Amino acid sequence: MALRKNNKLPQAAALKQMLRRCSSLGRRQGVGADDDGLPGDVPKGHFAVYVGENRSRFIVPISYLSHPEFQSLLRRAEEEFGFDHDMGLTIPCEEVVFRSLTSMLR
Repeated sequence: MALRKNNKLPQAAALKQMLRRCSSLGRRQGVGADDDGLPGDVPKGHFAVYVGENRSRFIVPISYLSHPEFQSLLRRAEEEFGFDHDMGLTIPCEEVVFRSLTSMLR
């Protein structure tokens, strides 16, 4: 059981780091940032992800992080792209699949 607990801590740390990077993306690019330096089009409690071949941008609530289906997408994203890059969080699935999944999570 201790091993399982240890596996959750690095994953939680990676998610926090990923969310900080998504929130600070607009600040680094200087595009659409509000007074606190965060992207103006990403409401508090949300983050941006890029999905599909054309990297369509979606703004999703942080509450999605608690859903096992979304966590599965994050694991796939980490395996395929990693979280340590400046391109924003990219989800490796088709846009239509992502839309379908997120419509069920609401």
